[in-house]
Amino acid sequence: MLACYTDRLSVTAGESFRLHASAAANPCALEIARVGAERRVVLRRAGLSIGEHPVPEHVDRDGCGWPAALEVETGADWQSGYYDIQLTDAAGEATHHFVCVKAQAPAAKAVLVLATNTYHAYNHWGGANAYCDVAALMSRRADLPTAMQGAIGVLSTRRPFPQMLIAPPADVPRLVNLRPRHFEERPWAGDRAWPRRRELSPYDNSAGFLHKWEHAFAAWAEGEGLALDYLTDEDLDGADDVLAPYGVAIVAGHSEYWSGGQRDRIEQFVDRGGRLAIFSGNTCFWKVRFENAGQTFICHKWRGFEADPAADAHPQDATHLWSHQAFGRPEASITGLSFLFGGYHRLGLCVARGDGGYTVYDEHHWALEGADLFYGDVIGAGLPLLGYENDGCRFSFADDGRLAPVAMLGVPENLEIIAMAPAAFGEEERGYAPLIPPENLDIIARDVFADETAATRRRLLHGHAVMASFRRGAGEVFNGGTTEWAHGLATRDPFVERITRNVLRRFGAY
Repeated sequence: MLACYTDRLSVTAGESFRLHASAAANPCALEIARVGAERRVVLRRAGLSIGEHPVPEHVDRDGCGWPAALEVETGADWQSGYYDIQLTDAAGEATHHFVCVKAQAPAAKAVLVLATNTYHAYNHWGGANAYCDVAALMSRRADLPTAMQGAIGVLSTRRPFPQMLIAPPADVPRLVNLRPRHFEERPWAGDRAWPRRRELSPYDNSAGFLHKWEHAFAAWAEGEGLALDYLTDEDLDGADDVLAPYGVAIVAGHSEYWSGGQRDRIEQFVDRGGRLAIFSGNTCFWKVRFENAGQTFICHKWRGFEADPAADAHPQDATHLWSHQAFGRPEASITGLSFLFGGYHRLGLCVARGDGGYTVYDEHHWALEGADLFYGDVIGAGLPLLGYENDGCRFSFADDGRLAPVAMLGVPENLEIIAMAPAAFGEEERGYAPLIPPENLDIIARDVFADETAATRRRLLHGHAVMASFRRGAGEVFNGGTTEWAHGLATRDPFVERITRNVLRRFGAY
């Protein structure tokens, strides 16, 4: 077995981190490279003798406990960014991990916050993750409903990541159906052949940097000459005001899990005049926390008030939906939108014949300046720009045909809706086996809306993806409302690029 992990996921340039590893075929070679628009190798070491260590029972919960194989000192001149760690054994087998290098003296105007909490939630190395007993599912010892009962809410951050999550090949498919469903065609979800060939689990594509959303955004930004510093979710969880040097904070792709400290830092940042650019979907949906000096990630999801010992004595420390009534802090109060009002698009039977693009309702919004877009135009249908997960709000039609937000569940009254498209929170069973069944509508109805009627559950199924912006405090927020925004940049779609430039210029990133 060849595998590795680090003692922490972020370091300031010039600091050291420890690499923990296990290898049966020695000697090993180490290569570390910064990954953005290109891969730039910054360190190579050969002739490393690495011990072989067993995988403990409950490693998914308790961690590996392997000794450090070596200590790596980063260069003081290493540019802030995502650094791929590749360890190769004597047989030529390679394994990957990563470290985020933070700027020693922040000089960029913008910072990209890597969605590392989402990486942890989906990490199933050693067995289970916050969603499922993935080992049982992939070995076919359990079907999906049974395996989901084996999800764990206490996860170790001191273990490797599955390689398909952290370092998939460059041709890893997107989580979207690239074309609409034909008449009476059986529904599907994403590429059907690639996962079977590569033994991809249902959880490997939803998180990670390489060849996914954040990588696409970083590569585009570097091509634009846009300077970015990098932080991780956990960096925002501490007491230090790590966002203070920056004018704009950016999240991209799938920033699904936010801790209480992270949310506090971001809200304080915006309220005092910072700008938050969200090019993500399903943003800030789940509340999580760290314990044991960051070695343990707590994420009980739907069972947050039943399975968590902290919930009784300290309800505010519990982990559940951010929109749970007990917290009084629905995510839309900082993001403007919520996945509870959005859902999936072009996946399974969820808007399976949707055009994959946004319809413009406010052509005069500042984000569309110079974009050659008019009322009713559709953005991104050929990409598709909408796909996997999308955030939205409820709205009404104004007299001029534009959309007015319904201020509820944190959605601000001053939200400016730019564009919209249908989305679905889950599939309806109508002659097809569901690929994306509605998840726990009863819990949402009870814990979020305090209304357990069938009508409330039905309303949750029909949502919308929304692109919007609003002012909060002295700052401002733009929300692209979809996980797939970065893929629009990767294809150099002129509309998506113009909107992104407009947002980042207004927010002072350039």
